[in-house]
Amino acid sequence: MSISEMDLRPAVRPEPEPPARPPRTMRGLRDRRDELTTRIALGNRDAVARQHSLGKRTARERLELLLDEGSFVEVEMYRTGATKAHTDGVVAGSGTVDGRRVFVYAQDFTISGGSLGAAHAAKIHKVMDLAVATGSPIVALNDSGGARIQEGVLALDGYGGIFRRQVEASGVIPQISVVLGPCAGGAAYSPALADFTFMVRDTAQMYLTGPDVVAAVSGERVTHAELGGADVHGGRSGVASFVHDDEESCLEDVRYLLSLLPSNNVEPLPIVPHDAVDDLRPALADIVPVEPNRPYDMRAVVAELVDGGEFLEVHEGWAGNVLCAFGRIRGEVVGIVGNQPRVLAGVLDTAASQKAARFVRFCDAFGIPLVTLVDVPGFLPGTEQEYGGAIRHGAKLLYAYCEASVPRVQVILRKAYGGAYIVMDSRSIGCDLSLAWPTNEIAVMGAEAAVNVVHRKELAASADPATLRATLMERYADELMHPYYAAERGLVDDVIDPAETRSAVARGLAMLRDKRRRGPARKHGNVPL
Repeated sequence: MSISEMDLRPAVRPEPEPPARPPRTMRGLRDRRDELTTRIALGNRDAVARQHSLGKRTARERLELLLDEGSFVEVEMYRTGATKAHTDGVVAGSGTVDGRRVFVYAQDFTISGGSLGAAHAAKIHKVMDLAVATGSPIVALNDSGGARIQEGVLALDGYGGIFRRQVEASGVIPQISVVLGPCAGGAAYSPALADFTFMVRDTAQMYLTGPDVVAAVSGERVTHAELGGADVHGGRSGVASFVHDDEESCLEDVRYLLSLLPSNNVEPLPIVPHDAVDDLRPALADIVPVEPNRPYDMRAVVAELVDGGEFLEVHEGWAGNVLCAFGRIRGEVVGIVGNQPRVLAGVLDTAASQKAARFVRFCDAFGIPLVTLVDVPGFLPGTEQEYGGAIRHGAKLLYAYCEASVPRVQVILRKAYGGAYIVMDSRSIGCDLSLAWPTNEIAVMGAEAAVNVVHRKELAASADPATLRATLMERYADELMHPYYAAERGLVDDVIDPAETRSAVARGLAMLRDKRRRGPARKHGNVPL
């Protein structure tokens, strides 16, 4: 046979039979489902390793720390968005903390840097809606590069939906934001709208424009930590309510805070059974000096008032001249506001007024009684304060107290001068029960300042102004600042032994437990923002 006669085409072989598809069985479907669920839960190994190398836990590891063991119920695990990855970068659902229901979402930085797109936002919207519908707190664990650029306006719309829901839920359910990584651009408004914001040092950053943009626009060189680190927001801006060194202690304090709060604005406060036999606290008489200008730590006073000396201070690093804290008295939660004499002598200034006003308004919204500890020499004077809006910010605290309808007990320890006395929940603005120690000094101003103003002509003409000033100061103190002056005029209900402060406050709160007050009908007031 010649070559031309040969068939050089490859032999045609019959197509192999396709393998038989395994029969569709429930077991097979369940196995496939379990495999997919496990793969989603474990995440990308390399991405998880990078997260750990940054000193950060994954979203699911964080939820395990936050929630009671085995209580988490996830929603929309299989949802995908523009990333094509399941969950679309956020783990959302519900669980319990000490047996009480909370809703949560944790952004997953291992998927597209935790960036927010339409599907991501829709999952957050869902758990926020469920939280309001069930009257449960919501906790947000933030770790995100911000809006997903590839989704454009859809990402911005997603953030807008979060912000709107936060405002609608304000005063209805507690909202807690935890910043555990970057939280940049518009995303930063979510922690700002929350009732309380936690941040972790070294890993958390929060700012509207990053260091590169700042450098391009202003020429200023600044690091991420210097621009928006935890210490910046915990000590300077006041955006962070709590700052922690690590995620474990941070999430532990989130659990502690939740244990002190009601689930919503109509639910009773959580009560812990407590024996009242330890109400007498003689140490109080030694903590506070009789001399009006000697400093001391108001935290020591608070520790003597609350059960077991245990309390949770809010904004500890910001505006330290006023103290705001949650604690329990005879097992019942109270909000405590107190001047702090060891910082700026306890004066009120712009930052302290804002800090206390926000705390008072939160307590009032959620039915938490207020105990106000007064030792205030006045408002901080100076052009910096006046130009910075001291009047407007002071009016915020005044407004907050005037509006508050919860039980309100005031305790005047030492100084209570001028407008600062009025603002610190005086009887004139609606305090229900005003108690005072024998060391109280309630007046327009201190004796020396008052004498210098009222008797300035006499002092100028005197041959011995120092002796005359001392005599006039003593007379002023005896006539207008003696411990019973305000009580004799009905502005203080009782002058008490410092050792009996805890029991007196407890009795007052018990008396006021069923307090009801309705304000005039209105859409809302106009807070001096």
